[in-house]
Amino acid sequence: MIVPFPAGGTADLLARQIGQTMGEALRQQVVIENRTGAGGNIGADLAAKAKPDGYTLLMGTVSTHAINPNLYPNMPYDPVKDFAPVAMVARMPNLLVLHPSVPAASVAELIALAKARPGTLAFASAGNGTTQHLAGELFKKMADVDMIHVPYKGNAPAVTDLVGGQVQVMFDNIPVSLQQVRAGKLRALAVTGPARSPVLPQLPTVAEAALPGYNITSWFGLYAPSGTSPQIIERLNREANKALATALIRRRLTDQGIEPAGGTPGQFAEFMRTELVKWGRIVRESGARVE
Repeated sequence: MIVPFPAGGTADLLARQIGQTMGEALRQQVVIENRTGAGGNIGADLAAKAKPDGYTLLMGTVSTHAINPNLYPNMPYDPVKDFAPVAMVARMPNLLVLHPSVPAASVAELIALAKARPGTLAFASAGNGTTQHLAGELFKKMADVDMIHVPYKGNAPAVTDLVGGQVQVMFDNIPVSLQQVRAGKLRALAVTGPARSPVLPQLPTVAEAALPGYNITSWFGLYAPSGTSPQIIERLNREANKALATALIRRRLTDQGIEPAGGTPGQFAEFMRTELVKWGRIVRESGARVE
């Protein structure tokens, strides 16, 4: 199972959770291979070009299959033609977090600070084309502020530098930052989705706090290379759904602010088509660019 982001991030966490359970059911060892770079494009391209025999899967993300195709001018793969959707795995909002030294206790205060100090606040992301990147760019556009984007190769190194104070702001996946927030090493201001998170119910959404209409949601799903037989896809889908339905995995995910998904390959394919259109609009509205 190829994960196009480093160990310690949300995609890696999900792959290891679901991979172990699927492997036991399939009587196969599931090896997690982190192949990072280019906002997830390198790992996704490797999976797209793998032999379509059911033995290579990709833990794809909203970045690899909806954002990057709208952001990068030269994609090495086609997110629709080169993949066979297996199952949607999970979805979640991102979390707006700050280094504790930043003098802002609310979204409105952060916007006021950014307006007072244009071009001095830096926001980290897990890489160009990730939801952390687009969340920051959309925030800049809607709030009319200037912040510097600092892309990293994954969530974990970005959060490490945020805790260390090398950057000041991040719109991170909840599971990676949640422990740091609870330990008091980061300050959480809001979630980026359309509704509050059950694990941090006291936090408002960015939309209700200051920017009506703001909505960024991350998702993750399993893909096989295009050309994989329908019988194999059906079997993999069945085992993925079984894994996501187990009480242990559901509890582990929901405790970290992750909503388990599931469903049929057809449902996942249709969802992805709508996401391609949606993120094309967000990329255009945010003005995000990759050099």
